[in-house]
Amino acid sequence: MENAEIQRVFPSALQPGDMVGIVAPAGAFDHMKLHRGISVLEQMGFKVFTPKGLFEKEDYLAGSDEHRAHLLNHLFQEPSIKAVICARGGFGSIRIMSLLDYEIIRESQKIFLGFSDITALLSVFETRCGLISFHGPMITSLADADKESMDAMYRALTSNRKLTIKPAKGLTLKPGVSAGIVTGGNLATLCHLVGTPFEPDLAGHILVLEDIGEPHYKIDRMLIQMKLAGCFNKLAGLALGSFENCGTLEGVYRIVERIFKEFTFPVLAGFEIGHGKTNITFPVGLKATLDADNHMLIYHSPAIK
Repeated sequence: MENAEIQRVFPSALQPGDMVGIVAPAGAFDHMKLHRGISVLEQMGFKVFTPKGLFEKEDYLAGSDEHRAHLLNHLFQEPSIKAVICARGGFGSIRIMSLLDYEIIRESQKIFLGFSDITALLSVFETRCGLISFHGPMITSLADADKESMDAMYRALTSNRKLTIKPAKGLTLKPGVSAGIVTGGNLATLCHLVGTPFEPDLAGHILVLEDIGEPHYKIDRMLIQMKLAGCFNKLAGLALGSFENCGTLEGVYRIVERIFKEFTFPVLAGFEIGHGKTNITFPVGLKATLDADNHMLIYHSPAIK
């Protein structure tokens, strides 16, 4: 089934007093940062559920693949949980993708939030479930999040208004205006989905990309791999978030301009999205317009009901 034909599943807005479940689908996490992040959620007015087994660890993972998948399936199945927020990224989401119950996830209509390695799950929830999910702060990153990040997250998960995201220092790399389904997140994670059964079809999509700790030549290599695989052939637009510790932004932008030279879709850089100080929450799987001329990403409808 083509992505454009998938029936979109809109989660319900979070209300004060709602229960938020924490899950760790990928890497092991810092316990102190987790508890500080939980305090932030509680100050927002939400109750927090930490499932038994959340603190398990197996090497660099938060428990075995089966364990992490079981906890994620369980939280989506539990009626009292209104939203599922990831503890941390790191690595490991791709290892559990074949173990998830996508029918349960689709029918649950729950909010799901994460970024970094969690990009793999945001992507597959769109392609397999049609679920509108959210790219934004996780529990451990909430511990040190700035006010702008926390306010944007709260607004995205509780308000049924249409969102518009406007970068403070937007930079037009390719002019133009286009519309498409917003998807994406971490470049390295998306690149590693290419050639797997979970590779997303990016046709007609506005692709958001960000990363951390990748030197210029690796960013070049990942984008070239995706380009040669045909991932960008029918893209509607490209939005660039933060590239923390990836060398100069100017260098990253030169790579992007070179690789996307022959494409005609708009490219807008400068979004405060990803691993930078500010991490603005945005819906994944929802149609929006990318206006590279006026530096805006304008969603066509609310992400939650």
